[in-house]
Amino acid sequence: MKFMSFTMFDVAKAAEVAAAGDTVSNTPGRKVLAQYLCEAIPFPGVPPSTMVVVAITEAESNEAISAAMYPVMLAGATVHMVPVLEMPVGGAAETEKQY
Repeated sequence: MKFMSFTMFDVAKAAEVAAAGDTVSNTPGRKVLAQYLCEAIPFPGVPPSTMVVVAITEAESNEAISAAMYPVMLAGATVHMVPVLEMPVGGAAETEKQY
């Protein structure tokens, strides 16, 4: 299943969070498809001096997600995992009819 993750952390914790992310980058059962570091506040309510990383991942199980996210959270990041449905560009209405 595909997920969009929002990882937020204070800029003072960047080194710790990056190190934790490096240690779990090859977690079995999980693959990062794309990852973006926002260079500005991406949405209202994000405190100043907060870094936000948005990633699209594929995971085989909740355990694979937990194995990758728990060390990052222990390093000081807040992580939100959102399941997403892949829809073809220009084909949202047809995909919606299937459900």
